[in-house]
Amino acid sequence: MRREFSAGGVVYKDGKVLMIRVKTLSGKDVWTFPKGHIEQGEKPKDAAIREVEEETGVRSEIKKEIGDFTYHFKDKDGILVKKTVFWYLMEPISQSELKTPGEVLEVRWFEIQDAKKMIAYDSDKKIIEKLLKELA
Repeated sequence: MRREFSAGGVVYKDGKVLMIRVKTLSGKDVWTFPKGHIEQGEKPKDAAIREVEEETGVRSEIKKEIGDFTYHFKDKDGILVKKTVFWYLMEPISQSELKTPGEVLEVRWFEIQDAKKMIAYDSDKKIIEKLLKELA
């Protein structure tokens, strides 16, 4: 089993969250939060800030740690991967236009309740639930 570590951000502003539409390994389109691999020697917080900006064009700052979630999946070669993602609640500090780099098909702001309906991954659903409790 291979281990992977990623970091991501839930960018929140005025009751909305920033989401990206990407293609899964199986070729399905899903809405999710921006995240990516933590590079050698990089801190999870720094990786989250970098990944959000790379995938959306939005520069953000971390407001608080949401927590980490671990799950398993099989990669494109059928190898089992245990992945841990460190999540942070973020706030935008500047943005040009929302951008969509290579692997990102679309970037969009959603009302939280709408985002909750769009989410495909169980781990993202847990993040939204945790966020809703903290904002209540």
